Amino acid sequence: MTTIQCLSPVDGRIYAERPALPLAEARAAAARAKSAQKAWAARPLDERIALVMAGVEALNAMKAPVVEELAWQMGRPTRYGGEFGGMNERSRYMASIAAEALAPTMVEDGATFRRYIAREAVGVVLVIAPWNYPYMTAMNTIVPALIAGNAVMLKHASQTLLVGERIGMAMAEAGVPADVFQNVVLDHATTEALIGARAFGFVNFTGSVGGGVAIEKAAAGTFTGVGLELGGKDPGYVRADADLDAAVDSLMDGAMFNAGQCCCGIERIYVHESLYDAFVEKAVAWVKALKLGNPFEPETTLGPMAHARFARIVREQVAEAVAAGAKPLIDPALFPADDGGAYLAPQILVNVDHSMRVMTEESFGPVVGIMKVSGDEEAIALMNDCHYGLTASIWTADAETAAEIGARIETGTVFMNRCDYLDPALCWTGCKDTGRGAALSALGYQSVTRPKSYHLKKVTK
Repeated sequence: MTTIQCLSPVDGRIYAERPALPLAEARAAAARAKSAQKAWAARPLDERIALVMAGVEALNAMKAPVVEELAWQMGRPTRYGGEFGGMNERSRYMASIAAEALAPTMVEDGATFRRYIAREAVGVVLVIAPWNYPYMTAMNTIVPALIAGNAVMLKHASQTLLVGERIGMAMAEAGVPADVFQNVVLDHATTEALIGARAFGFVNFTGSVGGGVAIEKAAAGTFTGVGLELGGKDPGYVRADADLDAAVDSLMDGAMFNAGQCCCGIERIYVHESLYDAFVEKAVAWVKALKLGNPFEPETTLGPMAHARFARIVREQVAEAVAAGAKPLIDPALFPADDGGAYLAPQILVNVDHSMRVMTEESFGPVVGIMKVSGDEEAIALMNDCHYGLTASIWTADAETAAEIGARIETGTVFMNRCDYLDPALCWTGCKDTGRGAALSALGYQSVTRPKSYHLKKVTK
């Protein structure tokens, strides 16, 4: 029997291990979800909302063990208290807009005709969730999918096996029927087989570009809808009129928080030549104040990366860049907890260019390259010189110019004077190798429903 393991980045031991469902049992689980979905969709919307939000509250009640488990599973320091703020904000917003987002679009309601477009649940939604923000990313789709009347199967990342179990416990405690929400442990082959057999009406995947390609291949010919949030290499651009201190504080936090393992984290920064030296000096001071160490120690602000192999990728990118002429500004000796494994010292690189992988390929770790630019045109060209497009951050006092620049950037979200944030009222989406689809906002409900048109001619005497 195949087993799925979580190796803790804290000490390298096997923290959790679960057997993967054999294909026959996985098919049976999907069939139960499909069977249970119709009755769930027939419940009043208010009832579904109440049950789902009771599940969110039940999850909140588990905060203490959840925070500890997150540290063991993926290394986030316990001082940050988990992901409850973002999870609650997104869940409550999606619940608050459900009635309006799911309401029929009335075209005509007259004496002879009633014509409207309804939103109907797609059936069973498979959520394949990542380890880096394992609660927020999963609930982004789970909450609207259940509220819209779908059954949900959750396959969580191997690195965060216990997260799926926690969500399952919370939903069961709230009264969501067991077959309507199922946490399942699946290997890649079984997952692809279920998708290929048209077991789902929609598949949401957050993860690597390679994983997204595999999902699309598995779904080919089934006409199953897929939502894919894949890689990112999100840029920040500091214009000459930026608030320097605010830009440094936010951009460096965006680059280093969660050991740089954020979907929309800052991975490259372009600074106007007039502010460049001052920005770099302040950025270096900011990073030197971080404390790398055991995530259970209260003074730790930077925990280990989720796995030693992720840290190895970052080390390789940094070493290649330095060999090609980049200059590292952070002495690793300042971070003695760096063990050559999952614990990785943060790094700032200058003298970088786009011939280096660290400036063009996803790093997903605590490293950022900073380049000097002459102005908007050079910055726009560099921001677009990338295979990814999730978010872009512009630092300026001029909102109109920020919007004009944003219109020219190939990205899913444009930020001005902030970064590394997800606004649940706005669509979360990407372009290029970052993937496709729409999560959150009213558009998030369209992903987990399908339009159904009604053309009703009334019989008159």
